[in-house]
Amino acid sequence: MTSARHFVIAGAGLAGAKLAQELRDNDFDGRITLIGAENRLPYERPPLSKEYLAGKKTVDEFTVADAAWYRDHAVDLLLGTEVTEIDRGGRTVRLSDGSTLPYDKLALATGAASRPLPVPGADAAGVYTLRTLEESDALIELFGTIRRLLVVGAGWIGLEVTAAARAAGVAVTVLEAASGPLLGALGPEMGEVFAALHREHGVELRFEAQVQLITVADGRANGVRLQDGTDFEADAVLIAVGARPNLGLAESSGLLTGTGVLVDAGLTTSDPDIVAVGDIADQEHPVLGRRIRVEHWANALNQPAVAARTMLGLAASYDRLPYFFTDQYDLGMEYTGFAAPGDYERIVVRGDLAGREFVAFWLDPQQRVLAGMNVNVWDVGDRIKELILSGDPVDPDHLADTSVPL
Repeated sequence: MTSARHFVIAGAGLAGAKLAQELRDNDFDGRITLIGAENRLPYERPPLSKEYLAGKKTVDEFTVADAAWYRDHAVDLLLGTEVTEIDRGGRTVRLSDGSTLPYDKLALATGAASRPLPVPGADAAGVYTLRTLEESDALIELFGTIRRLLVVGAGWIGLEVTAAARAAGVAVTVLEAASGPLLGALGPEMGEVFAALHREHGVELRFEAQVQLITVADGRANGVRLQDGTDFEADAVLIAVGARPNLGLAESSGLLTGTGVLVDAGLTTSDPDIVAVGDIADQEHPVLGRRIRVEHWANALNQPAVAARTMLGLAASYDRLPYFFTDQYDLGMEYTGFAAPGDYERIVVRGDLAGREFVAFWLDPQQRVLAGMNVNVWDVGDRIKELILSGDPVDPDHLADTSVPL
């Protein structure tokens, strides 16, 4: 390694910031430039819909590193700036201020953006999304001023914001186009656990609800009209219909893409001098034996260790199982593994489903464990991983029997 080398990281969220840290931890003594669109130090996003939104965490607690760290570790942090163009032949990037930077290795950590709802009224005042700290701050302020909130989308963000709004005394109606909540993530069986949880806390849930438009009065959103003509009134509307990866930079530079930027097990893109990490990485997973792109905090946290080694020319492979978590009301949950709709044959429940203290296992047709979700049951994560990684069939009756050790 020579100090003449310059590594550029496009995207200053958790993944980008962790990658800068990992490069220094691996004794890279060259130049590092970390470029981020937001005018603030890199931070983690899960608290925006969880602890921070609920008033249980401060910004400092989920800021990746303070300003002194970047200064002390000679990381050039360019905030309020974006990479707008990659010249792969010349190995340079153009920035939003018109300047250019050369690179020896480039990392794409451009993350994802809130998916828009393409209906009239979606751009009116009083319509909110949640992706940034400023948007979370806006919701915190909103909860203190309104009585009724409409949430469009019953995914993780929609339901977590709903829980926070209810804790703040706001009445909430959730409108979801699918037949239940969290169908893509959990399927109908476990999605119903969350539907029941929210109903118990006074949330009105409407499924198979196709939004036609957001109604507006005096320039401000005041409700939603469905395609069947049903009107819902509210003081504000949250659009939470998912996220879409920020692939524009990769696509315009000719990198291969699928559901995200295509990368191998070491997170290298179709250009050997460019890696991709976090929400945009569509990875060939060495354990799962398939391509997978997941918008999970754990990927942004852990993939940079592998990407740093790859950038330094060292052998590396990202083989961690997908992991995510949620906290809603008195329910805490962790999910490990990957069981897409159609992958699994059955779900086995171990514990008290009605009391919401259980572990659920997704089994494939060969009775192998694909994924596990522990709800208000802790210290079982390692056992769940072992069951998944073994690849061995299990006895579903033994799995459900709490007297049989996992």
